[in-house]
Order: sequence, then structure tokens, then C-alpha cells
Amino acid sequence: MNANLYEDPIMNHARSGVGAGRLDAPDASVTLDNPLCGDRITLDVTLDGDRVSAVGHHVRGCALCQAAAAVMAAAAVGEDQGAAETARTALATMLEGGTAPDGPWAELAVFEPVRGHKSRHECVLLPLEALAKVTAGTSAED
Repeated sequence: MNANLYEDPIMNHARSGVGAGRLDAPDASVTLDNPLCGDRITLDVTLDGDRVSAVGHHVRGCALCQAAAAVMAAAAVGEDQGAAETARTALATMLEGGTAPDGPWAELAVFEPVRGHKSRHECVLLPLEALAKVTAGTSAED
């Protein structure tokens, strides 16, 4: 694995623990798995109208998935429910060679080194896929 995947900016997010832990009374929860590498995220959200007011997550996975969950948790609070899918699409586009996301999701640019490692794209996308799913109203708790 290329060492630049684990440079300080990514590892700092992975260690930060932003949003780590389950919420006591979430409005919705979802658990998603990445069967290729074994990453799993359980994501809880509370909503204030159509805006995310709190995010909690439990990640069992690699540093890339943990870092992406922390970035997602920091950016999601205050965003409307549709922003999650927009951010997921912007991140996927960046990983395929497009421009980095902007606005509250600009920190996702830290994952640009993952571009050249297609097998790791899903590790980074999994937390945003969970957020998009849970804010779209689909709850699939295990």
C-alpha cells in the first residue's frame, strides 16, 4: 500500500474521533458493510426539521474509513438531508479524477491520495453512503 494514503492529514482525522460513538436517541440509524475489505459503519443521526443536528458513528474498519467518518460527522451537522447525496457524489467524482468538493465538504479533499487506489475508494465512500441512506429516511439497523 502506498504510504501517502496514511499521511498526517488522513491519520489526524482517523484519530480525531469526531462523531465517534452511538447517539442515545437517534431519529434514524443505518448499518452498512463493505464486503471487499470488511469495513462496517453504524451511523445514527438526529434531525431538526430537514437538517442534521447530531451524528454518531461506530466504525469497525481501516483508518481511511475512520477518517472519512470523522470528516463526514464534522461536515454533516447543520446540513439539509439532500446534502449527503451531493457530498457522496462529489467525493466519488473526486476519487475518479474530478475536482475536490467545496463548501462544508471541502475537507474531503484530504482523500485525494486515494485516487490511485481504486480498491480503497469504497473505504472512503462508505460513511457518506451511510449518511445519504440514513438521511433519505431508510433505516436498516442490524
